[in-house]
Amino acid sequence: MIYRHRYELSRSEKLRRSYYKVLRDEMDQFVIQYCLIDSYFNFINEKTPYPFVETRELKPRARIPSTEFKAQNSFLVLFLEDHIDDKHKKYIRYFDVNKTTKTNLIKHKDFPGVENFNRNIKYFETDGFFDFMRILLPVDYALLIQRDAKLKNRYALTHFHVRIDWPIADAAEDLSRELRYISKSLYEKGDKYAEDLQKKFFEYYGMPAMAGGRRTAAIVAAQYSGKFDGIATIYVGSSESRALLRISEKGVSKAVLVKFSRDEIREIAQLACMTQNSFTKNYAVAREGKSIICIFNVHYAYTPHALYPEGGRLRDLNPDINWLTVFSEQIMPKPSVHKYPPILFKRIYS
Repeated sequence: MIYRHRYELSRSEKLRRSYYKVLRDEMDQFVIQYCLIDSYFNFINEKTPYPFVETRELKPRARIPSTEFKAQNSFLVLFLEDHIDDKHKKYIRYFDVNKTTKTNLIKHKDFPGVENFNRNIKYFETDGFFDFMRILLPVDYALLIQRDAKLKNRYALTHFHVRIDWPIADAAEDLSRELRYISKSLYEKGDKYAEDLQKKFFEYYGMPAMAGGRRTAAIVAAQYSGKFDGIATIYVGSSESRALLRISEKGVSKAVLVKFSRDEIREIAQLACMTQNSFTKNYAVAREGKSIICIFNVHYAYTPHALYPEGGRLRDLNPDINWLTVFSEQIMPKPSVHKYPPILFKRIYS
């Protein structure tokens, strides 16, 4: 994702970025709650065992089971620092017909209480914004949150049912040029080379090559967001992966629910220099017998093969070499907790 760093911004742009990141922190907590914790209790209410993500599924290039779970909340959110120019409507399909207006929402059968719709509820700082967002999240395709074009530092959920129509091949070609694996065309070195580059495109964003519709739309949107002004954050939840994928200027991360045994709880509490009761109170989102369930977040880093090469020289692709590696693993506090930080805890390769 190409973007201007903070030292390249004007003072007003720095202020906007700071404000955007504060709002993004709030968004992070909301989507964790909706994607992971709410989904868990959907399964509980259906009296169905929750399908915990296996540790091996968090490794780079891991295969994810193709089973879809209806109780798992699925969604796609594009949260932009700036607003999209009309020139991008060819590939990011947002129009007057899918603006978050009363006229459009009243046509949607799943939107309750639209007769009392307050147009200000679409603004991020308004009470009820997240309730409004929760209602629209199940709608097909994506929600678009962006800066109000008239007000510099005000953000709104401006559109729903937003389609991402940029071809995967174009997105893979764009990334491959950035990383200097091709000079112009995806197919300039043959069909097999082009196929391998498209597979590596999925790997670059932490996805299996056969990822489903929302996840594929998310990584295509992430690549296309390099053409926007400002930074962007893409959130996607999948009924197959049971994970929250977050893509931003900081890279890729995945959050899942993990079950910890009593012995692991004791170990983690000692590592964090806190009592077991304090750990359970601030980090456990649910209990199952003597085990507790926590939010586990993995940040990935790019290997040199997925970074711009020194000197910008054209290079050849070796598809067997990993583009992602595990950078950090954290146990996250509950979304409602403000005082306690994430706890570093290695699990994937332990």
